[in-house]
Amino acid sequence: MTDISHLVSLLTVLLLAVFVGFEVISKVPTTLHTPLMSATNAIHGIVLAGAILVTAGLFASSHGAALTILAVAAVTLGAINVFGGFAVTERMLEMFRRKDSGR
Repeated sequence: MTDISHLVSLLTVLLLAVFVGFEVISKVPTTLHTPLMSATNAIHGIVLAGAILVTAGLFASSHGAALTILAVAAVTLGAINVFGGFAVTERMLEMFRRKDSGR
C-alpha cells in the first residue's frame, strides 16, 4: 500500500467516524446527555491509558523528538478532556440532587 492510498484510507475512516458520530449524537434526547457523557468519559479514560502506553514506548525507542513531543501533547490534551468531562458531569448531576431545607 502506498503512502498516498494509506493516507486516503485513514482520512476516509476519519470522515466516516465524524459523520456517524454527529448523526448518533444529534438523535440523543436531552435527558440522556448526562449518562451519555459519563459513558464517553469512561471510554476516553481507557483511550488515554492506551495513549500513555504508546507515549512511553516512544520515549523508550529512537523515534524523533517531534513525534514524542506530539504524543506528550496529545496525552496532555486527552487528560484535560477526561478530567474536564468528569467535572462537568459532576456539576450536571449536582443539579438533580435534593437540596436539604435546613432540617
